[in-house]
Amino acid sequence: MSQQSQYQEEEESGGANAGPILVEKLEEAGINTQDIRKLADNGYNTVEAVAYTPKKALMAIKGISEQKADKILAEAHKIIDLGFKSATEVHKRRADIINITTGSKNLDGLLGGGIETGAITEFFGEFRTGKSQICHTLAVTCQLPIDMGGGEGKCLYIDTEGTFRPVRLLAVAERLGLNGEEVLDNVAYARAYNADHQNQLLVTASALMAQSRFCLLIVDSVTNLYRTDFSGRVVITNQVMSNPDASAGPYAGNEKKPIGGNILAHASTTRLQLKKGRANLRSAKIYDSPCLPETETTFAILQTGIGDPEEET
Repeated sequence: MSQQSQYQEEEESGGANAGPILVEKLEEAGINTQDIRKLADNGYNTVEAVAYTPKKALMAIKGISEQKADKILAEAHKIIDLGFKSATEVHKRRADIINITTGSKNLDGLLGGGIETGAITEFFGEFRTGKSQICHTLAVTCQLPIDMGGGEGKCLYIDTEGTFRPVRLLAVAERLGLNGEEVLDNVAYARAYNADHQNQLLVTASALMAQSRFCLLIVDSVTNLYRTDFSGRVVITNQVMSNPDASAGPYAGNEKKPIGGNILAHASTTRLQLKKGRANLRSAKIYDSPCLPETETTFAILQTGIGDPEEET
């Protein structure tokens, strides 16, 4: 049996909860311990992160020569198969993906069951359209058992605007019958003060997610998403800006568009546009998705988090 086949068999036997492979695994393939430490110090905490990285990026790490980069990538690619797979294999893998409830049945239905853990989901909209409220609710619901719409894991929360309020988490926890103290303990929070700091926090987050069961990373709101190590369990929020070309192009008929241009657009798997409604009602529309139709729904911002309009009565 080849080394790659052995790793594939181990991964398949582990099922959906097998998780990422720590970068230390490369030591078994003959990679120097010091070089592995250099990789980890630069944010490459998993073999997957290494395998997905161009050689030029690895060579930018002090002490990693072209020869070392070639060796590291060769061994990483033996563990992580980057080649073709049958559609049947892809279908089986997608069957293992779980969805995390937003707290609103309407919004979950719009998303095909909730936030997909195999994707990056972006919520964008103007001020007070519910972006941060959705993030607060997800920070709690991701801790629920899988059969209750959760991910049975912890949450990493990066806040760039200073809008994080633990009291909101406690309100959602009470609504769901969870222990408030335990819910707060399962959320790792950090305030990002500038783009460089946010980048440092993302590097730290990649290490934490590789070492413990963090099932969701929230960035509220994203200013610069530098790395792609987190693909598969990320929710980000985004602002909007006036669109001077509203009469043409993909934003036709829409006077606002999300910031970030094509870079952020291509990084996000599913994009939702949020708009204000009457009182505490908000609308959500699928703006871009590889599989979801461009439909729209309404949800409510409640004292106990995100819910449906009828829950108020």
